Amino acid sequence: MLKTFRLGGIHPKENKLSAGYKIESIEIPSEVTIPLAQHIGAPCQPVVKKGDKVKVGTLIGKSVGFISANIHSPVSGTVFKIDKALDASGYKRDAVTIKVEGDEWEDYIDTSDTLIKECNLSSKEIIDKIASAGIVGMGGATFPTHIKLMPPPGTKAEVLIINGVECEPYLTSDHQLMMQKTEEILVGITILMKALNVYKAIIGIENNKKDAISKFRSEIKNYPNISVLPLKVKYPQGGEKQLIDAAIGRQVPSGALPISVGAVVQNVGSAFAVYEAVQKNKPLVERVVTVTGKDVKKPCNVLSRIGIPLTNLIDYAGGLPESTGKVISGGPMMGKAIPSIEVPVTKGTSGVLIVQTLEAKRKQMRDCIRCAKCVDVCPMGLNPTLLMNLTEYSEWDRVEKERATDCIECGSCSFTCPADRPLLDYIRLGKSTVTKRIRERKD
Repeated sequence: MLKTFRLGGIHPKENKLSAGYKIESIEIPSEVTIPLAQHIGAPCQPVVKKGDKVKVGTLIGKSVGFISANIHSPVSGTVFKIDKALDASGYKRDAVTIKVEGDEWEDYIDTSDTLIKECNLSSKEIIDKIASAGIVGMGGATFPTHIKLMPPPGTKAEVLIINGVECEPYLTSDHQLMMQKTEEILVGITILMKALNVYKAIIGIENNKKDAISKFRSEIKNYPNISVLPLKVKYPQGGEKQLIDAAIGRQVPSGALPISVGAVVQNVGSAFAVYEAVQKNKPLVERVVTVTGKDVKKPCNVLSRIGIPLTNLIDYAGGLPESTGKVISGGPMMGKAIPSIEVPVTKGTSGVLIVQTLEAKRKQMRDCIRCAKCVDVCPMGLNPTLLMNLTEYSEWDRVEKERATDCIECGSCSFTCPADRPLLDYIRLGKSTVTKRIRERKD
């Protein structure tokens, strides 16, 4: 029997329209804009100025906080300006714009396809290299990877769990990366194991990716202490806490981190980026992005440099369909609608989903019928309709008491609600308000 998490979950249509399409590189435009905040935590400080010449891999943004990640130039050329630019959130934030001139890489980067298996670095040296390269969680959370590899005092990692689930409908970038870069990912996993000083790794993959499961199983014979775990197809199987429950049967307590149960979770894309950073000295300057939608002419998985406008990716997939009602960065469940298709690809851009007008329209909200479906499907054991009501009436103490901060924003509640109530929208508001109040109390 396939393993899965214990609480809640739903089964939305998969719509993996781009499954099986090989990764294709997209052309670099004449100009790119690189946001200086592409990660959870403090934005980077620019270390270049207008007129500076840069190459692919040149440091352009230096991390200035404990939770932060360096940013490197994804192109070669001249810094045109450092100014505010619109990002996927709809806000203007600091960014570096570069005029592209050729495609010259920094000398320290190994651009060959040669697989390098052996890593003789110490745990600290590995973590330092990952930090220097600006690696973040590639599943969309964008938490700086090197921070996850430094467990807080009093905690110890026992197992590394690799997230190859990709349960979000439509997205296939991780799946295709697993098919084309299997060994590189496995080497990346061994490097992560060494950094954490753990001797066990589990690769969780949903059972709808049988080809990836088979390929990893055939390759891990040469990689001791790494196992492949097929998982039941259920959303949000790829949630960090849900994956830990499915893989090792441990539930992360409310308000606690995965390390509290001895687990560290990394996305397959992050494992690949770690391989490139440690073995090839390559910073995170590009990523695989799924471009898809029911009316998209050519659903695809593209290798895009950071900073390329999403409109270029959409053009590569056949252009914006006339039926377009909304464009989402990410998938339909946890992704967010973007204000403009001119916003750039960032480290956290896993997909570009083009939604039809009819599907993009919100239905009229009706009164709650007390069916409790939202409670049944919540993977965190919350009461979404109660949290929505408490938020609506600004009952912030109750919102906190009812554990709004535990919400993983998976959208299962809104998806299943027969009254079409915007449960997640209200819970997000409640969660952000309570988080701010908690932070103010600590200050």
